[in-house]
Amino acid sequence: MRLIDAHQHFWTIGGPGQRWPDADWPAIYRDFGADDLRTAAGGLDLVGSVLVQSQPDDRDTDWMIETADDDPLVKAIVGWVDLDRTAAPDRIAALARQPKLVGLRPMLQAIDDSEWILRDALAPAIAAMPAHGLRFDALVQPRHLRPLHTFATRWPDLPIVIDHGAKPFAASGTLDPWRDDMAALAQLPNVWCKLSGLRTEQTPGQPADALAPYVAHILACFGDRTMWGSDWPVLLHAGDSYADWVRDARRLAGPLDEAAQARLFVGAATEFYGLDA
Repeated sequence: MRLIDAHQHFWTIGGPGQRWPDADWPAIYRDFGADDLRTAAGGLDLVGSVLVQSQPDDRDTDWMIETADDDPLVKAIVGWVDLDRTAAPDRIAALARQPKLVGLRPMLQAIDDSEWILRDALAPAIAAMPAHGLRFDALVQPRHLRPLHTFATRWPDLPIVIDHGAKPFAASGTLDPWRDDMAALAQLPNVWCKLSGLRTEQTPGQPADALAPYVAHILACFGDRTMWGSDWPVLLHAGDSYADWVRDARRLAGPLDEAAQARLFVGAATEFYGLDA
């Protein structure tokens, strides 16, 4: 089965603008780059990946571009911009000229104000994204879903993908109001969803099969706007290998015919991010 990984990260400990992970994350407290990804995916037909920012720092985004520019495995990069800055539209325009830079991800989960993304002061930066053909990765938690619906309605020409299924409360098995809020977002044609990052929302020792109601709801709501991602190497914090999550995601997604499998694991990310098929 061919794979395009819609969500993975690289970093170097102490690298430019890179302050996370720290020693409190021992399973991932080391450098990770493209060769490590190739090793992790050994034996799998990984044909490309989307490298996503992990630091709220321009230097990290510049480092990712420099690091991955010539690597054929990385098909696209999602960077970060301080959307609050007056100069943000100019920075966005400059980044959009980089061949692999296809989107931006403000780290909304780290912002206390759940409605921060709705601030009028951000409008010039947000408007610059669709103007330059960029996408919006929504790193959100359940508390953000209703503001995200307002945001996505306000910017219908901005392609938006919800990272990690909006990080539902899988540790406790809580489904509501996440379930209704995700269903409402799925009614908006510019909103997509990543089947990624769910294992690290569970408690240690919980089986992957406990994620079944979350995966089923994501697929039922978003259908062919659902894309698979590994969230590697953060995935290692949950004790899983790369192959573990590929296997679990295939099982949790249920029986898929060849076309549906290709859409989830290759086609959706290819279409959303405009990758070279």
